[in-house]
Amino acid sequence: MRYGILTSGGDCAGLNAVIRSICLYLYRNVKNAEIVGIPEGYGGLIRGESFLLRPEDVEGILAQGGTILKTSRQPYKKMTVPEEGGSRLSKMIANYRKMGLDCLFTLGGAGTHKTAALLSMEGCNVIGVPKTIDNDIFGTDVTFGFQTAVEVATDALDRIATTARSHSRIMLVELMGNKAGWLTLYSGIAAGVDMILIPEIPFSPDDVCSRLCERVRAGNRFTMVAVAEGAVLDTEAKFKKDERVFVRAERGESTVTAHLAELIAERTGAETRTSVLGYLQRGGTPCAYDRLLSSRLGGYAAMLAEAGKFGVTVAVSGNSVTYNALADIAGRYKLVDPNGDAVQFAKGIGIAFGDGT
Repeated sequence: MRYGILTSGGDCAGLNAVIRSICLYLYRNVKNAEIVGIPEGYGGLIRGESFLLRPEDVEGILAQGGTILKTSRQPYKKMTVPEEGGSRLSKMIANYRKMGLDCLFTLGGAGTHKTAALLSMEGCNVIGVPKTIDNDIFGTDVTFGFQTAVEVATDALDRIATTARSHSRIMLVELMGNKAGWLTLYSGIAAGVDMILIPEIPFSPDDVCSRLCERVRAGNRFTMVAVAEGAVLDTEAKFKKDERVFVRAERGESTVTAHLAELIAERTGAETRTSVLGYLQRGGTPCAYDRLLSSRLGGYAAMLAEAGKFGVTVAVSGNSVTYNALADIAGRYKLVDPNGDAVQFAKGIGIAFGDGT
């Protein structure tokens, strides 16, 4: 049996742990197993590139950040667009067959899973493994890489809070999360911030400034605001992403965080600063939770391949590892419920969301 593994989309902690677990299981349990790594995600598959992954190649990578296979982004919208030599999808299918693969493991997020579903529908044996620091893949309680990102973001918020306290500042910290606010919500609660702004709950600049003015008048010496990069103003909620970018450019704004910081400083009179965590949230060693989760997910994916169960993606449900059909989850997102327990708990202990409640 010949297996291929690729890592696609943004990197995160735990990718190497999954690769290691898949390889260890298959080499120990499947007779004459051969595993190849496909470099740079779907880009490598489009080009028809691969290299042998031997047991010794995955030694010592459990705690290593990033991915030994490298990764890249291949927009889903371009997969079926006609190009010279055929579409990217047709090239991947042809190369899957040329490589003689019996199964392809695709480690990635929502976009990766949509492309994996396409490959599956075209007759390729595919098994997905859910990876993203955004935790937004539908059908699974958690994705690997998320918990490490929460730990990193929480630590960063804690450290920035010491500067906010020392200088009596309002600090806006921008975290990753374009469509979903799980990372900002969880790390914000864990760090004890005063306000959380996420894509699922459009905020009112007037309410944000009013709340912060109240804190200044009440004698609060500093304020921490956690802002997801995809947070939207209530006046922008009806727009699509491209339309929001255009409207903001027309107003001469860079990011929602920078714009909001200027507005807050103007209305409150308080010294206001911003900090963008950026790729810090993706990198580094996976925490113990993600090492265990990644190992379990990788091993389970390998077991599914051994059993001939294809066209699925691994998932976490409660304390169990299970799977979903790729066709059922592709193109769907798991978003924060504004009325869910986590948000209501946060509001109950005084964290504001800029929505007037």
